[in-house]
Amino acid sequence: MLNRGSEWRRWESHIHAPGTAMNDQFSGPNAWHDYLTALEKASPVIEAIAVTDYYVTDTYEEVLRQKAAGRLPAVQLIFPNVELRLDLATAKGGFVNLHLFVSPEDPHHVDELRRLLSCLQFKVMQDYFKCTRADLIRLGKKADPTITDDGAALSYGANQFKINFQQLRDVFTGSRWAKKNILIAVAGGATDGTPGVRETADQTIRRKIEGFAHVIFAGSPAQREFWLGQRDLGPEEIRVRYGGLKPCLHGSDAHKLDDVASPFGDRFSWIKGGLEFDSLR
Repeated sequence: MLNRGSEWRRWESHIHAPGTAMNDQFSGPNAWHDYLTALEKASPVIEAIAVTDYYVTDTYEEVLRQKAAGRLPAVQLIFPNVELRLDLATAKGGFVNLHLFVSPEDPHHVDELRRLLSCLQFKVMQDYFKCTRADLIRLGKKADPTITDDGAALSYGANQFKINFQQLRDVFTGSRWAKKNILIAVAGGATDGTPGVRETADQTIRRKIEGFAHVIFAGSPAQREFWLGQRDLGPEEIRVRYGGLKPCLHGSDAHKLDDVASPFGDRFSWIKGGLEFDSLR
């Protein structure tokens, strides 16, 4: 009997979907059909997908419904990737983004995730807003009273909402469920990642964020080599300073059809192991 052992499989770790809360450029009456078809025709074949959205799980749940209806036959693992924007600015005018990879193994993972996110608050306009769909809509309408549509308000509210890193870390470390079911990734780009944090006064918080993260979202060889301890710092120095070596993942970060399953530079993410969240762990 031949045992093949573990296989390398392509994962799409960062991809948005039609209806994503911000910067939704998927359009037309067939947006969902076209999106799913692009994923199904991707080469190399995609077998695991982290459906990404800002603060909410709406598009993840829709992908699950489409899968149940017969779409994405080659995809055996689908899980949420919740994108959060910190209140830490970058030199290029953006904000540092964190991602929550959530294990789908718990049948109640969506409810547990929403409960966890609801513990995060944003204070603005002499009011507190929770990280929930209802409060993001409320924030959008309060920030711009001309908005009446809930979908537009959700998008505008999500664009305003920022999360304090210390608050996030406290919520995460205080939750047994989160520590068991969530992996954290931080963007590695200069616009929306920690490399964009240039102010001397912010270097301590930058190091804390990178140490807190399990994964770096980056596709460049230089980033990969750094986080493996093959450049300026050796492996032991990386472990001491950042709590461990960090794997790098890269995705298409698609907000429009042309980018679906087409990451910059054709830098695909391959993970060796079964099609289960434990392989990512």
